[in-house]
Amino acid sequence: MKISFFRGILLGVFGLGALIGLFVFATYTSNNSKEEVGVVVIWGTLPKDGMQATITAGAQTNEGLKSVSYVQKDSISLSSELASAIATGAAPDLILASQEELHALSRFITPISFGTISASTFTNSFIDGAKVFAAPGGYYGVPFLVDPLVLFWNRSILSNNGIAKPPATWEALSGLVPNIAVLTPTRQISRALIALGTYNNVHNARGILSSLFLQTGIPISSYSATGALNADLGVTSSGNASPGQAVLGFYTQFADPSKVSYTWNTSLPDSQQSFIVGDLALYLGYVSEARYLRSANPNLNFGVATLPQPATAAVKSAYGLIYSLMLSSGAKNPAGAYQVATFLVSSEEQAVAASYTGLAPANLNALGAAPTDPINAVAYAEALYAKGWLSPSPADTNAIFSSMISSVTSGRSTLEAALASAERSLSALLQQ
Repeated sequence: MKISFFRGILLGVFGLGALIGLFVFATYTSNNSKEEVGVVVIWGTLPKDGMQATITAGAQTNEGLKSVSYVQKDSISLSSELASAIATGAAPDLILASQEELHALSRFITPISFGTISASTFTNSFIDGAKVFAAPGGYYGVPFLVDPLVLFWNRSILSNNGIAKPPATWEALSGLVPNIAVLTPTRQISRALIALGTYNNVHNARGILSSLFLQTGIPISSYSATGALNADLGVTSSGNASPGQAVLGFYTQFADPSKVSYTWNTSLPDSQQSFIVGDLALYLGYVSEARYLRSANPNLNFGVATLPQPATAAVKSAYGLIYSLMLSSGAKNPAGAYQVATFLVSSEEQAVAASYTGLAPANLNALGAAPTDPINAVAYAEALYAKGWLSPSPADTNAIFSSMISSVTSGRSTLEAALASAERSLSALLQQ
């Protein structure tokens, strides 16, 4: 079912603006700490500890939040659970999820009209990547937090090889393979530079490929003139090779034993675990993973840097999970839910939420205050240019991307054929 199908639901939403007034994100403060918002239930895919701490801290200045509860849900089952809850009258009031779940959730969301959030207010208040939540005549949600994909680097491995800083471009990264990767005489990999080239043992492969496509100017999905949501993997060629083929060729070269960039293969463990035990010099992961990496191996000497960019890129881009607070179509207290969302996305509360969750704010004003912590500083900087795309469910996207990569690395398909097949499969799912 296409998102554009829900234009009709907006007719009932325009009254919401008159009910709860205009939304002033960047400057909102509660003028009445005892203001009652009523019971508000939030279902979300972010960990409960961080979100509950955020709500508890907020309740110190806004007593209305004392009636707010948060229930953590698995992103895989969120859509089906929400459908059942709405059917039985047990739906939450707010849903907190990223753009990766939006396509599946859209039928259960009450969009917020331009009468409540004007386009100028939205644009001036939130990161540019938040536009992925645009709906016909409004927005599907209120941007809350961002989890950008970043580069974790093993300081010990790089410094022992005379490298002071991690690579800032993909081209520089490729050139490091002969210096860092350690291969046996039989071409077995005992230490890798970076996990690229395969799919199933590359942690966050979906986000990494998404970043490479977006950095090349490929939207991955976009609306046609007729309003249909289609996949766009840059299959169309403007020269000798299409931009999509360039991305696919770059990614898969790292798993090709015949190339000097060879540094990863399917026999190796999951890349996150390889980084934790010190067998991987560079690891591409979400900034929220920093806390887990530190706890998993307290002796691991690692740093965090922004995601590498193409050397010729005029504009920076990186994939990120952009989390948004969305009004459930089965909400019992929509006005109270909206007030809660208003409070949580204010500049002050965004900073609090970021500190408890390890993510970055989506609010531009909050991002303007550079944190002193080096990891948070990277997260805040990259959140400004983080992007996403409307996708099928993560599981379905993984299946398509995995097939695309394996068909190339196994030699079953050419770059062109694999890319075209993946694009067709994605489009079919997006139009369901």
